[in-house]
Amino acid sequence: MGLFNRKGAETATSTETAAATSAATAPTAVLDAAATDLAHLTGDYTIDTTHSRIGFTVRHAMVTNVRGEFSDYQGTLHLDGSDPAASSAELVIQVASISTGNEQRDGHLRTGDFFEAESHPEISFRSTATEQLDADTYRMTGDLSIKGTARPVVLDLEFTGTATDPYGIQRLGFEGRTTVDRTDFGLSYNAALETGGVLIGEKVKLSFDISAVRA
Repeated sequence: MGLFNRKGAETATSTETAAATSAATAPTAVLDAAATDLAHLTGDYTIDTTHSRIGFTVRHAMVTNVRGEFSDYQGTLHLDGSDPAASSAELVIQVASISTGNEQRDGHLRTGDFFEAESHPEISFRSTATEQLDADTYRMTGDLSIKGTARPVVLDLEFTGTATDPYGIQRLGFEGRTTVDRTDFGLSYNAALETGGVLIGEKVKLSFDISAVRA
């Protein structure tokens, strides 16, 4: 029993108490540290489209998903590492660049049944507010405009890191996601299934893998 004397027990208790106290205060400490660590990244960035992806997923025939993406877009980001609420972003997507892996379907998506690309060639997003939730996650609110209709959306963002590439360019990365109702933007085309339900789901999941370089 000599290995478990009172002094050892007191030391263990003190250690456990310190650990518990540390755990209780960790979220605030981590958040403060994250803000400090990102301060040196404050500045303006542009999206590197060759190393980024803007995609979407929508339910098809009630049983599976169709996935697609846009290949032509431009975006800018202002990151304030010391005051995340002062961060902002803008994005413009060319509707004609939509691709789902099927040319006939892509052509239909460009028509008036959906995006009406000839009259409304661009989709745009402009942020209106940003908040930091914890060390690596953020929430950005903004206005999404599709087919001449603007609606507020909320993006959940994860900061995936920063690096200087072999060419000396500073990069930072984010992954993001949100879900929108396409009918809110006038994309209401659908067809009934003989077995019940509809051909195309109304909820569209948007996903973003962003690599941005310092402007």
